[in-house]
Amino acid sequence: MVNINVLITLIPLLPLLGFLIIALNVHKISHKKSSYLACGTILFSFILSITVFTHLLSLPADQRVLSITLVSWIQTSGFSADIAFLIDPLSSIMLLIITGVGFLIHVYSIGYMHDDAGYSRFFSYLNLFVFFMLLLVMGANYLLMFVGWEGVGLCSYLLIGFWFKNHDYNKAANKAFIMNRIGDLGLLLGVILIFINFGSIDYQTVFTNPSEVEVTTLTWITVLLFIGAMGKSAQIPLYTWLPDAMAGPTPVSALIHAATMVTAGVYMVARNNVLYALSPFTLQLILITGLATALFAATIALVQNDIKKVLAYSTVSQLGLMFVALGLGAFSSGIFHMATHAFFKALLFLGAGSVIHALRGEQDIRKMGGLKKLLPVTYITFFVAVLAISGIPPFAGFFSKDEILAHAFAYNPFVWGVALIASLLTVFYMFRLFYLTFYGTARDEKQTMDHIHDAPKSMAIPLIVLAVLSITGGFMNTPEVLLGSSWLQKFLSPVFASASGIEIHHLSHTTEYVLMALVVALTLVVIGIVYVQYVKKGHVPAGEGRLTGIQKVLYHKYYIDEFYDIIIVKPLFWISKTGDTIVEALAIDGIVNSMGRLVTGSSNVLRKLQTGSIGFYIFIMVIGIIMILTLTTLTGVAGQ
Repeated sequence: MVNINVLITLIPLLPLLGFLIIALNVHKISHKKSSYLACGTILFSFILSITVFTHLLSLPADQRVLSITLVSWIQTSGFSADIAFLIDPLSSIMLLIITGVGFLIHVYSIGYMHDDAGYSRFFSYLNLFVFFMLLLVMGANYLLMFVGWEGVGLCSYLLIGFWFKNHDYNKAANKAFIMNRIGDLGLLLGVILIFINFGSIDYQTVFTNPSEVEVTTLTWITVLLFIGAMGKSAQIPLYTWLPDAMAGPTPVSALIHAATMVTAGVYMVARNNVLYALSPFTLQLILITGLATALFAATIALVQNDIKKVLAYSTVSQLGLMFVALGLGAFSSGIFHMATHAFFKALLFLGAGSVIHALRGEQDIRKMGGLKKLLPVTYITFFVAVLAISGIPPFAGFFSKDEILAHAFAYNPFVWGVALIASLLTVFYMFRLFYLTFYGTARDEKQTMDHIHDAPKSMAIPLIVLAVLSITGGFMNTPEVLLGSSWLQKFLSPVFASASGIEIHHLSHTTEYVLMALVVALTLVVIGIVYVQYVKKGHVPAGEGRLTGIQKVLYHKYYIDEFYDIIIVKPLFWISKTGDTIVEALAIDGIVNSMGRLVTGSSNVLRKLQTGSIGFYIFIMVIGIIMILTLTTLTGVAGQ
């Protein structure tokens, strides 16, 4: 039997191998071979992830931790770091999501990118991303996690700007890369503080006796780590890069900006639950930030007309709900919603990609409509995803979202109210998008509608599989008040056992039933309102020029981008331009150029001594002899 350590090691190495083979032969390898190689490596990683997961299940609950040291990486007198993997219930769940959803998106990309000139390059980037994401969640220390963290940022930059001939896409890639660096600085400073105070960057060492470090220091550490999470998981104020990241191909939006990379911050906070449990201030900060982000992004999504932009702001809002759960200390609930969100949000993006593919690149939902009968597979699977994200029972989103709302109500009814409003706004803008896209009359050009076709098999199969997961995924952690299982919570409990000191209030079964019924009833009311507005009345959103008041503010995303541009971007450009003009051009270049001019000027004078004329040379020799004789005579006279 193959050693489990070998299988664990192969999980990240296979995608890396796929990347290297494709990248080194990118101009030689055929499209078919590159897609088969990329998909095959991810599929094998997924199979290995399942094997590791089942191995963990076979172990007693308190022994579900596998630690593997591959090689000693850095060894100095005061610092050491190994290339080591830590596999426990949390990382095993992440492995299944990354490789499982990643494989489906790889398969989908075969059909979506079939005519693209950069086909092989695209698959090499996808494989590289999966490798770094696996490194992030499998790393047994902060340094290896940070390598994966930066790696997925690099891959995000490459994939957002994949169509680099479009300058706007390059600007979006730069924006994502730069904004993530802001958060990454906070993460790096937090890791440095951890090493200073714990003398190690190994998870197991740090988590053993965290209470020995002062609460103030732990607060600084956890806040800095959370700043890193804010950047990667697009929370206020570091969220504006995510909507612009929709410039990349749609499979990129599904893989990186819905199911995996943006959840890295959620994973990182959950991984450090032991530290956060000892810092009530940071938990409050996470809760407030999550609530604000969930509500703020949801209001913006209400009036967006780009199908991918609506889903992007939905992602920001849903990530906010995950952080609400983490801020409440309900870490397993946050991971549960992260898992279900990976299913239905990946499905939403891939469904949107199918619509865009059918409409030859059109992304404006005002120009869609009437696609229900023309794209039946896309329509049905997209509808499933919309029901799931809206929290309709028994779809996956109902269970995970209800769990967060229950914890919020038990903590504070006001927190529950804000989270509920964000949830109901989600229902509104998702059904608005759904009805405008698939119902009513066709509003696109007749030439496009005449040649429209549903997703090919390579795109349809991932849609169907994700739809099944969006229906059944919630049953992995059905609340005890309904079926009495809470399997995922029990499976993750050893990881979050050290954070059990956080006071989590529980509701009575009667209260839970009432809250469930109320939320579902309000959800159905909102769906009815949207149906009447956009199907019965056939309302189509007005163009930008006809918007007024709050609609105009929301359409322009509260002018946050413009605000950042005024207070941050333009001042930085002014400082850079001033520094270039004064410091660089006048000072540094001035000194260097002056030295050059001095040498050139001196050379111009001295070179005149050599004219090539023999008569001139004889004349100079005579003058020289006379000067020597004169000096000799004068020296002799002075000596007498």
